[in-house]
Amino acid sequence: MNGTLNKVLLIGHLGDEVKMHYFDGGNCIGRFPLATNEVYINKTTGEKITSTEWHNLVVRNKAAEICEKYLSKGDKIYVEGRIKSRQWQAEDGTTKYTNEIQVTEFTFLTTKKESEPSSKQNFKSDNTESGKMTNFDNNKEKGENDDLPF
Repeated sequence: MNGTLNKVLLIGHLGDEVKMHYFDGGNCIGRFPLATNEVYINKTTGEKITSTEWHNLVVRNKAAEICEKYLSKGDKIYVEGRIKSRQWQAEDGTTKYTNEIQVTEFTFLTTKKESEPSSKQNFKSDNTESGKMTNFDNNKEKGENDDLPF
């Protein structure tokens, strides 16, 4: 082991639909924003404050197709992944930078689409070109009452 770790665990709500991008050779990626909230009480005013952090998530191949099929804006999801920094040239010639979460595992906590699975599902990516996913049981309890930021 090289003594470093790049691992992210998030539970949040989709801020938009999954946007798919397809490549030659049949590979694809899905991108979507995920909102996580921190709620605290302002000690001076006693006011309840909600702070929302936005994360750019990227899923690949079969995982992307599963997310596109089952997830909608507002759905709650648990994800595991790693942080990846990326840069690109904008149309105006400036260099742009972003940090993304490359998702390796995810669990649907709530879904709204008609094709919704009958129970919560966990998926783990093997991170290969094929994008093979493994489905395994989830023993988490159903039903949480959350305040959505949107």
